[in-house]
Amino acid sequence: MLFNAPAHKRHKLMAAPLSPELLGQKGVKALPIRKGDTVRVTRGDHKGFDGKVSRVDLAHYRVYLEGLTREKVDGTTVFIGLHPSKVMIKNLNLDDKVRKAVLERKKPATKKGAKDKKAAPKKISTAQPVEEEAELPEETLETDEIEEIAEEEESVAKEATESEPAAKNETAAKAEGGT
Repeated sequence: MLFNAPAHKRHKLMAAPLSPELLGQKGVKALPIRKGDTVRVTRGDHKGFDGKVSRVDLAHYRVYLEGLTREKVDGTTVFIGLHPSKVMIKNLNLDDKVRKAVLERKKPATKKGAKDKKAAPKKISTAQPVEEEAELPEETLETDEIEEIAEEEESVAKEATESEPAAKNETAAKAEGGT
């Protein structure tokens, strides 16, 4: 995606964070770097270096700063390219009307009366409370009822065991008489 991106998308990928001072003034966290911006290197071997952007290379995603050079073996000096994520914008070049419009568009909207009123706590959740399941009344049996049920079960069991031998005798008698 990076290597096949068109120029208008590459420009947005060249964004860098604004310094805390600019963030407070402009209300914007990051903007694409342009020629003429003053930046500070925040990471790498050149950390702490402040310089003005002399060139922006969209093809290789690099920013070149005035004064940030190195000497090649043959003695020529070349600018050192930095990735925009490694720098922080300290001062914006606002010569362009389009860039001013971008700042206005990205600026967060302020509500009227927000300064007058204390910020009321926002509702965190608007979801309806979950209804608890209705508890069904449990059938409670008294000890007398439990004893009655147990006696009934015992009597049924006795009748079943008493009737089994009689049934066996009847089937045995039918079998003997039939042969």
